This record gives sequence, C-alpha cells and structure tokens, in this order.
Amino acid sequence: MPHNHRSKMITQGVERSPNRAMFRALGYQTEDFDKPMIGIANGHSTITPCNAGLQPLVNAAVAAIKVAGANPQTFGFPTISDGMSMGTEGMKYSLVSREVIADCVEATVQGQWMDGVLVIGGCDKNQPGGMIGIARANVPAIYVYGGTIKPGKWNGQDLSIISAFEAVGALKAGRMSNEDFEGIERNACPTTGACGGMYTANTMSSSFEALGISLLGSSTMANVDREKIDSASESARVLIGAVKRGIRPRDIITRESVENAIALVMATGGSTNAVLHYLAICQAAEVEWTLEDFERVRRKVPVICDLKPSGRYMAVDLHRQGGVPQVLKLLLNAGLLNADCITITGKTIGEELANVPDSPPGGQEVVHTVGTPIYKEGHLAILRGNLAEDGAVAKITGLTSTSITGPARVFNDEESALQAILSGSIQPGDVLVLRYLGPKGGPGMPEMLAPTSAIVGQGLGDKVGLITDGRFSGGSWGLLVGHVTPEAFEGGTIALVEEGDLITIDAEARLLQLEIDAEEIERRRRNWRQPPPRYTRGVLAKFAALASPASKGAITG
Repeated sequence: MPHNHRSKMITQGVERSPNRAMFRALGYQTEDFDKPMIGIANGHSTITPCNAGLQPLVNAAVAAIKVAGANPQTFGFPTISDGMSMGTEGMKYSLVSREVIADCVEATVQGQWMDGVLVIGGCDKNQPGGMIGIARANVPAIYVYGGTIKPGKWNGQDLSIISAFEAVGALKAGRMSNEDFEGIERNACPTTGACGGMYTANTMSSSFEALGISLLGSSTMANVDREKIDSASESARVLIGAVKRGIRPRDIITRESVENAIALVMATGGSTNAVLHYLAICQAAEVEWTLEDFERVRRKVPVICDLKPSGRYMAVDLHRQGGVPQVLKLLLNAGLLNADCITITGKTIGEELANVPDSPPGGQEVVHTVGTPIYKEGHLAILRGNLAEDGAVAKITGLTSTSITGPARVFNDEESALQAILSGSIQPGDVLVLRYLGPKGGPGMPEMLAPTSAIVGQGLGDKVGLITDGRFSGGSWGLLVGHVTPEAFEGGTIALVEEGDLITIDAEARLLQLEIDAEEIERRRRNWRQPPPRYTRGVLAKFAALASPASKGAITG
C-alpha cells in the first residue's frame, strides 16, 4: 500500500496526538494508522423500499475493505422517497435532497480527510447526489447501486409503482374495477429495491456503468439477489485498487465518458431527469456540457431497448439479456462509444467490454440491434421557442403523434391540475400548463407523476399535451415537456400564458411555441409581477435562493 494516502496526514506523527486517541476509541490498533481510510456513504433507511435493502451491501463492503487492508469508516446520508412524496408538498424536497446528499458526501470525505469513498444508494436522488459529492471531493471513488425491485404481478401482468399511479386515473375514469385497483396496489412493490422500469434510479445507475465509475453489470441486478451483495464486495476491492493507483473521479468523468453515459441513456429510453442530473454532475466535475450536447448525442444514438415506461420490459429483463454491458457493446461496435475512456478498474471501457458478445441473445425482444432499432434516434429532445428560450426537455418515444397545437389549460399548482384531470374536464387536444413549479418557484422543481399518470389512466396519454417548468418522473410518458426555462417565477413566457391561448408542441421541429404575437407577449410581460416566495426560511428557501436554472442543472454550488 502506498505511503502517500491522505489519512496519514492526520494520524501519523506524535504518538500522543489527540486525533489518534479518538481513532483508538473506534478500535484502531497502532498498525491501523498506516492503512488508507475508506469512507462508505450509506443511504440505508426504512423510509422507502428503494433503500431498505442497502445495509447488507454496506456490511459486505465493510468486510471486503478490511480484508483488502484498509479501514472502513461508515457514515450516512438522507433520502426522500419520490414515490411516497409524489403529489404532496413533500415532493418539493426531492431535488433539494440531491444537493443535501452531495453536501453530505463532500463534507464528510473532506472533513475526515478520507482516502477513498464508496457510495451506496437506492432512490432517485441518491445517484446524482452521490456522484456530485464524489466529483467535488475527487478522491478515488466507486458508486454501488442498491439494485432494482422485482416486478409485481397481477392478472399475469408485470407491475411497477407506476402501475399504481396510473390505476388511480383508470379507476376514476371508470376504466378499472375496484378489485383490479386493489390487486395492483397490493402487488405493485413485492420486494425491496428501486423502481423497476428504466425510470430515474435505473437510468442513472445504468449510466454510471457507461461513465466508468460503477462495475459493469451491476446496475440491473435485483436488490434481493445474492449477486448484488457479491457485487458490493467486488466494488470495495476494486476501489482499494483505485486508491493504490491514484485513479480519481475527475480522471474518469470526462467529456468523452459523459458522452458514453448519455449514449446509454438514449439507447435504453431513460429518464428526462438524466438531463438535469448530468448538467449538475458535469458542473461538479468541471466538464463542459450543455443542453445542445444532449441533442447532439440524441441525433446519432438510436433507442434499442424496449423498456418501461414507454416500452414493455423491466430492468430485470434487461439484466437477463446481458444488461448494460450488452447495450454498450452494441454501441461500441457501431462506433457510438468512446472506447478509450478509463474506468474505476484501471482498464478502458473498451477493454472492459472485450469479452461481451457482439450480438444480444436470440429469441428475445428486450434488446434490439443498432441496425434494427426501436427508434432511429434518441428519445430525449431539447425544445426551444418563445415558451422556452433557454430550452426544455421532452421525451418523444412511445407516442402515436409527436406534435400538438391546442388550447392552454393553465394551472399554477399541481393539485388543481390533478383535480381537473380526475374530474374529466380535460379534453383531447388540450395542452395543460403547470407553472410556478421550477427550481425557484416550486421551489424544488417537483415531479408531475400524479397528473401524468392520471392522464394515462384516463386514456388521454397520447391525446393531450402537458408543459411545465417542473420535472417529470422517470415513469412518466406522453406528450410531455418539462424543465421549461426561463421558469414562471423568473418571468419566463410560461408565466404569461392565459387560458385558451394556442400552444404548439412539435418534437420533430424541436419547437415549444405560444401562438400569439410578440407585441401581446410584451404587453403581458409589462403587467406581470413576481409572486411572493412560497417559503422564506428553511432548506426550501435556501434552495430557491441558490438554485441555478434547470438549463444549468438546478444546482446550488
């Protein structure tokens, strides 16, 4: 083991040093002071099934670090369950928790002067929050995803948490029986693990494989399976190797490796939240990356995985067909992956993929080839126009039509929009406008899963449009445009829309347009007044004061 590790700087020297005494209270022996100190950022909690199964992974990592001749130091970070807080005021804390997690990782790793860190997380914001903290601290690091949940079953159909949200709309619309509603609610989440489709948690964890900072094959494992524990142990061993070699996160997180990560997001039909989170991760890693880079990657990378929410299959189905490594190998062979990017193992991504088959298994429909894609181009489009001068994000797969021009139905909060949907007052052809829900206006940029799921449940998924300066769950689908920037609270044009105005969403033309003349827009702008902030103290007020626009990642630092 090298003798230049950071923890020696605070533990060597005078034998009676008081910090050595405090380490002895933790069981350190004299010989331990010459070993690297490895932090384990532990997201375990019983708040959510996404994180309730993490402790066995932490225990396995602790044991492996000790065997490898290093000292594990475990610390915690909080999580907010998106699925549980969705549709409530609590959802405003979700994106805020990303920043809190990042701060926890950075502060503990730097404050305790650790030599490396292994982050173990489950729910959606655990991944980007942990990665932002990793990039800021820039000591050798690896990310261990807690694993996906296994599908529930009802009447022969695979279920996820999204099934339960959509069932609410279907029941209200008279399209589902009480028996089926109860059956879905009781069976949607049968195990611990994060949401089972290519929603935000699985999108981010899968992309971390492509980024090179998680072990290949690890992100689509189910939390309850033994291989997940074994993967945590192997991750710890690999991290100790990275400490020996001095491989740091900013050696791994480069413009080229981020392009690989986004290519994977496009190929798998991943969450719109990847746009927001990678803007934030790149800022932390000091990597140049903008909204236009997502559009550049989208145009050249096809969707080749048929995964929920817009497809048919779950993350465990992808795992059975070779997982992320199989998808990456297909992209590599098509010239759509940067092969020379270094990974946490010390090998390049090309070297890591050398023994992965060139073709996906036969007789399955989960993974297609690049030559026979589900969609010829990626699904996350960047839209602009007078309603989104600084950009907006649309997911354009799984739709019978990618454009709509219709009358605006305007709502200044999520609750009133949801009630309008469930009451049947939203008609085919309408364009819902949900505003004052951005990073500053929400505050916290809450996800709109309850309204979008209600729309789908009422059979309107491909018949209405919805735009918002808030976010969407990775489980949302439909003609949806989020992250509209500038946001309403900052005086963006979305704040000036009036009931009945015509709005055009045209994903093919990358256009989001308010169909009124510029003079009328300016007249309304002169009359607009910024509303008072919804929170004036506490963490939401801090976030509102500090957060950058969504087009910059909604970051606080």
